[in-house]
Amino acid sequence: MASEKNAAEKKSSWFKNVSDTNLLLTITIVVFFAMYMAAMIFLGSGFLKPQAFFNILNAQAALIITACGMSLVMITGGIDISVGGVVALVSMSCAVYLDFGGGNPYTAILLALAIGLAFGLVQGFLVAYLEIQPFIVSLAGMFFARGMTTIVHTNPFNVENEAFTKLKMTRVIIPGMGSINKKGIYVDAYVELGVVVALLIVVILFCVLRWTKLGRAFYAVGGNQQSALMLGINVKRTKFLAHLICSILAGIGGYVYFLHVGSGSPSHASGMEMNAIASSIIGGTMLTGGVGNIIGTFFGVLSLSTIQNIVASAGLDQAWWTGITVAAMLCIFLIVQSVIMARKKRA
Repeated sequence: MASEKNAAEKKSSWFKNVSDTNLLLTITIVVFFAMYMAAMIFLGSGFLKPQAFFNILNAQAALIITACGMSLVMITGGIDISVGGVVALVSMSCAVYLDFGGGNPYTAILLALAIGLAFGLVQGFLVAYLEIQPFIVSLAGMFFARGMTTIVHTNPFNVENEAFTKLKMTRVIIPGMGSINKKGIYVDAYVELGVVVALLIVVILFCVLRWTKLGRAFYAVGGNQQSALMLGINVKRTKFLAHLICSILAGIGGYVYFLHVGSGSPSHASGMEMNAIASSIIGGTMLTGGVGNIIGTFFGVLSLSTIQNIVASAGLDQAWWTGITVAAMLCIFLIVQSVIMARKKRA
């Protein structure tokens, strides 16, 4: 009887000591691996080859970058729904610059950064220093970015710039992860350059949040602004930097997206802001702020993409099935977050 009581006390103590961020991160990682293993077992060859996983990274590199920026803003208790519009504007602007402006793909990176920086400065100032609701500010930013995308160029087109095409087709070979195709030829596994950029950003932001004063300030502001002020944290500057970094990452994500699709179109990145928010929530970032992890966001993107691939592989090609499954997944994670918060408070 005493041993059972001690075991219960240890379990309660463990639950109390584990941080909300780490607990939600663990749940996200376990769910992703469980889904992927189930897909490998029940859906077969489409998920068995390593390249299938790398293809998820190739397709979602831009979303990983924008979702990381979204997580920073959400950790501070805000939100930014303009990131999809910024990605589309960057993609179209770079496409026009390369094909009609005589530019090269390397100076186009500066254009992408400038667009992201401009949105970050304006939106960050309005949210942090004028104290306008971030949803309203970023909603205006989304409409402005989408409108500017159409003004830059109305019709979709593929980029034919030779230097860009060469850069777009560059692949990073993953040694020992290739497979034999149906013709008996060994095919190397690869990732695109955008994946390398996305992984670097994940590592950098993880280190910033975990080991820097700025990272601790993000969590403090999202947890309780009054307490953050009492600790001597500049709340306005912290919010401003969160929105600034988010928009700059949206600019980088826009170029990575452009590098993947190789075209400009007003309809590009449609719904990306919602996918970024969903990925952050699935990754354990709380809508109320103060809790979140970049590694969790990374696995949130992978989980979101995996469930979409599972739905498509199961033969449910209609768009509404994907929406239904993503909505169900979001509801489950929101319920889990609520349960964890309630138990932590009781503990």
